[in-house]
Amino acid sequence: MIRSLFSTRLLAVVAACVATVLCADVASAQEAAASGRALIDLTSAFSVGLVVIGAAYGISKLASAAYEGMSRQPEVAGSIQTAMIIAAALIEGFTFYALFICSQKA
Repeated sequence: MIRSLFSTRLLAVVAACVATVLCADVASAQEAAASGRALIDLTSAFSVGLVVIGAAYGISKLASAAYEGMSRQPEVAGSIQTAMIIAAALIEGFTFYALFICSQKA
């Protein structure tokens, strides 16, 4: 019971809620006098870090599955490797696009 209560999904949801609360703009009734700053400022450097971590995780899962498939069926290793390289290129292309978007000054 307690083990299922502290599952990975629950912790991820709680972490997302805490991050949302901390990063939301501070609400105020004043219009021009309020600074409107968040408690934690998510800068472009933080966004770039998240993009790179996500891309590294995706490529590592891709490579892991491809190597496992190649070890199970060595006769189709060439086609698996070709598909893996194409998928990795697509992931990296999306990563470069996301890095470009994150690095723009607001």
